[in-house]
Parts: sequence; structure tokens; C-alpha cells
Amino acid sequence: MPQAPTLIIFVGGIGGSAAEEMVAAAHRAICLDTIERARATGIFERVIVVSDREELGRELGDSATVELTQGPFHFGRRLYQVIKKYDIERPFYIGGGAVPLLTSAELGAIAQQLSSASAAAITNNVYSADLIAFTPGSALEAVDLPARDNPLARLLSEQAGLKEVCLPRTAATQFDIDSPTDLLVLKVHPGAGQHSQAFLDGLDLDTSRLRQAIRPFTDTKAEVLVAGRVGSYLWTQLEGNTACRVRTLSEERGMRADGREEAGRVCSILGFYLEQVGATRFFDTLAELADAAFIDSRVIFNHLRLDLSCSDRFLSDLGQADKIENAQARQFTQAAGEAPIPVILGGHSLVAGGLLALIEAARLEDAGAKPAVDSQGMWG
Repeated sequence: MPQAPTLIIFVGGIGGSAAEEMVAAAHRAICLDTIERARATGIFERVIVVSDREELGRELGDSATVELTQGPFHFGRRLYQVIKKYDIERPFYIGGGAVPLLTSAELGAIAQQLSSASAAAITNNVYSADLIAFTPGSALEAVDLPARDNPLARLLSEQAGLKEVCLPRTAATQFDIDSPTDLLVLKVHPGAGQHSQAFLDGLDLDTSRLRQAIRPFTDTKAEVLVAGRVGSYLWTQLEGNTACRVRTLSEERGMRADGREEAGRVCSILGFYLEQVGATRFFDTLAELADAAFIDSRVIFNHLRLDLSCSDRFLSDLGQADKIENAQARQFTQAAGEAPIPVILGGHSLVAGGLLALIEAARLEDAGAKPAVDSQGMWG
């Protein structure tokens, strides 16, 4: 009889500043929710959590096996070690902070799909995966083990010959927590699990500007600007599931995977305009084009060759300009906060799964409906 899937969650690698520790703590809360939802399915043989945080082991108790990681970290090698140690035939990997809106029913459906699969890799994104359920586990022996999880699904297909199975692109499968902006998104969405919701309730996060920014989604007279690493699937969702007009500027998709970020070759149309007119005029212009703007600021920061710390990027997302060390990023963030329209800054997740989640949140709020969420996070 085929071995049941094993859930493997990697949690860690973030920390230092207060903003970074906040995101790291959110990842741990999401991990607890994911484990509860997985246990509720009754499908998984075991749950293994790989982490560099000893305190997580104490929080989990006997709900999962904890594999502590210390010293230099390499994603592919660590995943291979865990699969080899436990002789896992059907690993179901989820990255830290990933898929916090995935319900118990949806998680169970993917696990069932993996249980009956043969030589397949099921993923939420072939080119930038943070959920990869595959079989056999030994397929990792045939691939060049990647330092990050993003290319693993593609490598399993190209080098190990596994069949690619792509999950539907929904808020549940695409949204993950990469930055503080994503925490704001999760706070306005009704699908957060109980541990995540309790954590968010304890944070002093002001969602008023974000709520203002999503109101145009249900207004036929409004227009919204979305800029950055915007995929075609998001454009389709914006066109089909919002009432407003949408102005989209998609640029520098794959800048990290293709090495353009590391090589300093990122170029942005918005970045060139910002250099020409300055931050204040830049955001004044955006206000002439739209009623709200969602901007993947990492593209602009890389265009400007700002070698920002993770702390500065996160503080920019939070709008805490006065705490940012880099002068250009500080000026940009301050001007965004003073713009005539609500401007939401974030990373790739904002203009990907984040906007899918915000579209759902806006439609539910407009309808005056909030779906019930059971103890496993399943929408009623």
C-alpha cells in the first residue's frame, strides 16, 4: 500500500530587527494553523517542521516532529536530508509563511491528489514555488539541489522527469507572507487561521490605508494602478473580479530567478520617471492616473541600486519612513505616505497572491458578508 503523504514545513531564516521578528513570529503562527488544518484532514502520516528556532519546538509539543537546523543553511540539501532520514515517499513541502489562507479541505484535496499520484510534482507555482508535493521523494537525488525553494518544482520536472501539476491560481494557493504588507493583507481577509488571527490581533497594525485602497475595487467609476512583477493571471483576475478600471505596469518579472537583481541589471519605467521628477512629483502623477496604487517597491529599489537591508524594506512597507536608514528609501516612503491617494508598498507577494486576497476581501466587505471559519480554518 502506498505511503501516506508527510507534511514538511520549513520555518525560520528571518530575524534581527523588530519588523523582521514580527514577520518571523507570523510564520510560526501560520505554521501552527497549517499543522492543525493538516491534522484535521486525517490524511498525513506525519508532520515534520524544520526550523532554526528552538522555541517553536516547545510551542508544537507532540503535534509535529521538529528538526532543528543550525549553521549555514542550504534549502535543497536540508530537504534531502529530512526525506532521506525518514524515508519519505510522498513529501508535501510548504515554505514558512506560505499559503495561510489554504483551508483544511483544500489542503486535504491536494494531499489526496498526491496520495494517488505517480512520478508527479504538484505545485502552486512552477517558477517560484513555496508549496511542492511530489513523489517519489527519491527524485531529489536526480536534481541539482537548489539553495532556495523557488526553482524546485521546475527542477523536479526538467531533471527528474516528474510530471508538473499546477494548482489553480487562487488567493489560497498564491498568497504568502513575505513582508509586513502581507500581514496587513492577512488582517483584512477573513480566512486567517486561529493562531494567525490571535497573533495579528496582538499587533498594532493600522489597516485603514489598505482598506481605503481596496474600496475602488467595487466602484465602477474608479481606477486602480498596479505596478511591478505582475503576472498575466493577476491581470485576468483584476479584470474579471473588480468593478473598477485597472491600469497595469508589469516589469522585471523573474528578476531574482534570472540573476538580474544580483547582477544589478534591473530597469524600471517607473524608476526612470522617479529619477527624473523626484518622489513628490512621482506620487502626485500617480494620483492623476488612479484612485489607489499598489506598487512592488522592490523593482524600483533595485532600479535605483539601493542595497537596502531587509529592515529598511520592511519599514518602508509599514510606512515608517523616519526609521529607515537609507536616505533615498526614506524619502520615497515618506512621499508615498503623503500622496493624495492611498499607496500600498510591498514586495512581489503584494502584486501576486496579495491582490487576489484583497479582491476577495473587498468583495466580501462590499457584500457585508464574512464567511464563518471553523476551528480548522474551513470556510462555512
